[in-house]
Amino acid sequence: MKVAIILTSHDKLGDTGKPTGFWLEELVAPYYIFHDAGIELTLASPKGGQPPLDPKSNDASAQTRDTERFATDRAGQQALAHTVKLDTLNANAFDALFYAGGHGPLWDLAEDPHSIALIEHSFAAGKPVGAVCHAPGVLRHVKKPDGTPLVADKRVTGFSNSEEDAVQLTHIVPFLVEDELKRLGGHYEKVDDWQAFSIVDGHLVTGQNPGSSAVTAQNILKLLNF
Repeated sequence: MKVAIILTSHDKLGDTGKPTGFWLEELVAPYYIFHDAGIELTLASPKGGQPPLDPKSNDASAQTRDTERFATDRAGQQALAHTVKLDTLNANAFDALFYAGGHGPLWDLAEDPHSIALIEHSFAAGKPVGAVCHAPGVLRHVKKPDGTPLVADKRVTGFSNSEEDAVQLTHIVPFLVEDELKRLGGHYEKVDDWQAFSIVDGHLVTGQNPGSSAVTAQNILKLLNF
């Protein structure tokens, strides 16, 4: 069983001059859920190599058992330092896709033609596609085989407008995940800010925020019959 974990290569928070990237917990919690289930993992990003880490996600206040485990995991650190280029991935080689969030994906993965094609091919083949926090934003240009938006008429979640307000980036991000999912015809749902929440609709799995990373990955495992 093989799963591709897709990370952003974008490291600038709009024109603020501040750094961004992927959110650490949104990588490592799913990484260990998949890894410990015996799944073979491939980490990928648009540019390949070491993807940018949002430094706030590595603050002392953001540490978890998984982030502490990853800090001393030589194999995991090597995989992260040498992500493969996204455009080299073949959807046929993987049983599921998982997109980690952080603000970075709103700028690069949401517009990346290789990412869009990868998701479309995997979804059409009935394979689980998962995304957490800001990563459901990568679905904005993805279509179903009939040409309609992938999220149209599907129950979905993702980083909420109120959570974006809480981190004071509403006017910095290129689009708001909640608004975009609704615009595309998705049936957006959320719970209270920062509470774990994941939705499964068919083989599309979405999670609301960083704390939803583990349950989102666990829902993908269930779809893979683990």
